[in-house]
Amino acid sequence: MLLWQTSQTINFAQGEFVMIPAFFVLGAMKFGGLSFPLAIAVALVISLLVLGLLFKRAVVDPILPHGMLPLVISTIALAILMKESVKEFYAADAQPFPAAWATTNLDLGGAVVSVQNLVIIGVAVVAVIALQWFLGGTKTGRQMQATAQNPTLARVLGIPVGRMVLYTFLINAALVAVASFLVSPIYLAKFTNGETLGLVAFVAAIVGGFNQVRGAIAGGLLLGIVDNFVAAYWSAQYRAAIPLFLLIAVILWRPQGLFGRAEERTV
Repeated sequence: MLLWQTSQTINFAQGEFVMIPAFFVLGAMKFGGLSFPLAIAVALVISLLVLGLLFKRAVVDPILPHGMLPLVISTIALAILMKESVKEFYAADAQPFPAAWATTNLDLGGAVVSVQNLVIIGVAVVAVIALQWFLGGTKTGRQMQATAQNPTLARVLGIPVGRMVLYTFLINAALVAVASFLVSPIYLAKFTNGETLGLVAFVAAIVGGFNQVRGAIAGGLLLGIVDNFVAAYWSAQYRAAIPLFLLIAVILWRPQGLFGRAEERTV
């Protein structure tokens, strides 16, 4: 969503962007002999360079001026390239990923809750709060929001629009790297992770509201709650279809998303 708001970029390789930082970590540990904490730091830097800077300079900047459809096709091709590259050059089998926290379960009022899930929720909440504070409480964040709302006017006011867009790509790269480090201990590191994660994230953003951060968060929570209720009280066989049912229902009933705002464009 940050990429869309600031640069009108839709990245269909976002799921693979979440998948590949885990393999940066495993590669740094396996081939570089680094410890897990140091491998995490190295993988984060590589993610910023490859998934942020290189993605913007090598893919988005040359293709975006030619229209949205070429960019969509390019990011789909990039997703396939990243997935097949991991499969070919690292491993086709799921790889165990170290966890930086306890893997035990807690008994809370009769409900068994995984410590891993609690850590993921806690880090996600902190990340969202930090992002919201940065966007609304800092000069750079306000300039990024101004760029997202009206790039032409922002440029007239002296805001370095190009730099703000680059910051957005770097923030996106950092967030997908953190997400990869959090979910890989649960889902394992495998080259197919991007397919599921990308679909769910994209559907959650549309259901909640593609132009609102809080909408995407609400869409993700709704999707997760409905998915687990269906699996627990109906049948786990229908879990894969739930995101598509929600997507169709929201598009028919409220195209801008549950918490999104309608946008008008001059044609």
